[in-house]
Amino acid sequence: MEAILQIPAGLLGGGDPTVMLGLLVFLAAGTLAFSVMVALRVRGSVKRRTARILDESARDANSRRSLRYSSRRMAQRLLDYSTKHYSNGNQDTMKVLRQRLLQAGIYDPRAVALFFVVRTGLAIGLAAAVFLLLPMFWSVAHSAFWMAVIVAGVAGYVGPSVYIDKRIKARRLEHRAGFPDFMDLLVVCADAGLPLEAAFERIGREFGDSYPSMTSNIHMTNLEIRAGRPLTDALEHFADRVGLAEVRSFVTLISQSLELGSSITDALRVYSDDMRHKRLSRAEEKAYALPAKLALPMMVCIFPTLFVVILLPVFVRIYTHNF
Repeated sequence: MEAILQIPAGLLGGGDPTVMLGLLVFLAAGTLAFSVMVALRVRGSVKRRTARILDESARDANSRRSLRYSSRRMAQRLLDYSTKHYSNGNQDTMKVLRQRLLQAGIYDPRAVALFFVVRTGLAIGLAAAVFLLLPMFWSVAHSAFWMAVIVAGVAGYVGPSVYIDKRIKARRLEHRAGFPDFMDLLVVCADAGLPLEAAFERIGREFGDSYPSMTSNIHMTNLEIRAGRPLTDALEHFADRVGLAEVRSFVTLISQSLELGSSITDALRVYSDDMRHKRLSRAEEKAYALPAKLALPMMVCIFPTLFVVILLPVFVRIYTHNF
């Protein structure tokens, strides 16, 4: 019995107060952690039971009280107001901007309003950021400070337009590279007896990996035709989205062939040969312009190096009188 009672005393270090204090702190921390874990577990189980009890209307009411819902609601109201405001503005300007957004691959009907909102927000935000942060990192004169603020505001105002122009340029390069292949596949489908609607659908499946932008435009054309829009109107919208003169000529060719009743296959074959020759001509033009473009880099970078390599030994021999 005495041996059993001596076991706790041995564990406590023979009554050492430091060991006993450490043990008490450990027990208190463990008890607190266990209590917090139990409380969180009970709270989670209560939330799960409450979620099963609440109906859909109560859940919506709870979500509408959140800050996230309020922010989304405010942003939606701002976009709706901007869309309504700019839809009543200058129709010619809105048409040009809408066409640019379509050519850039932005198909959202609220894209025009979103463009103006983003442009205004960037202009004000960048100007305010420069106004607040520039004095903290760099001490400048009064005139230079306001010049930096104005430059930041102009950059924020022009930034969205520059971004859209870059997207349009990149997509046009892809369209120009893929349109001759599109014409070749269209001729093959026409020779096989497929109508234009089925040929467009087949080409859209084939172009998925090589030309994604061209594929999306072809898919939208197929959807417009399935929705009941006439073929000529759908092709005109296709030309507006692609933004190439060759595609507009192709749409005019198809419309005239349908109106006059001529063979679409022969017209497509002739136009496909023309597109192939145009692509070859563009490649030859780039090849012929390459020597003129390389002249300046060679004069700046390569010729000085050659002069140094050739003439440096001569100068060394002359300088050391070793000739």
